[in-house]
Amino acid sequence: MDAVVLISDPRVAGVPVEECGEVLSDVRGRLRVDDRLADPAGAYALLREGLVTRLEAAERSLPAGYHVVVVEGYRPAALQRTYFTDYLNDLRAKFPEMSADELFVAASRYVSPIEVAPHTAGAAVDLTLCDDLGVEYDMGTQVNATPEESAGACYTAAPGISGEARQNRKVLIAALEGAGLVNYPTEWWHWSYGDRYWAMVRHARAALYGPVESPLPA
Repeated sequence: MDAVVLISDPRVAGVPVEECGEVLSDVRGRLRVDDRLADPAGAYALLREGLVTRLEAAERSLPAGYHVVVVEGYRPAALQRTYFTDYLNDLRAKFPEMSADELFVAASRYVSPIEVAPHTAGAAVDLTLCDDLGVEYDMGTQVNATPEESAGACYTAAPGISGEARQNRKVLIAALEGAGLVNYPTEWWHWSYGDRYWAMVRHARAALYGPVESPLPA
């Protein structure tokens, strides 16, 4: 497996943000959306409009019988902090021999530190694929499986998954990369556009989207 650049890497934090002011749009009614992480305000279904249009392009490029299923988009900063802290504490309990710096890096494999979190900018989406009837395809793990519980199978290039899951991931990768998104390599389901990680991977001068404090759908 190629070396993975984690989102905690200083190169990511070093990317400047030139906020373009683009609105957050509700993807419901435009793409298939799963409600497993739905919140009462509907924040989970919000994404920057530029990301939504690229997801729509990816959807159109998929082979017959394949569809994008959005699981989570925008994430308020308070929820992001909770996710990161909870996972960090879980790792600390499981691996008490790890230093604070090691725990921080390990936690960033699965949850982004708040300082660079693309979900808080509406620039990242967790998603999967389904068939015409809405049945999700085998992708090797569930969405949001941790590295520990999946024995590393959550990594996009993990070698130990079935041939069927590998092929489904290839379908997903081809469509989303073709639409201009980038993947976070420790999570096959996590894709982004316009955030700092995207900018680093694509060698862009700056990120397009910064954190959104009060999301209002278009």
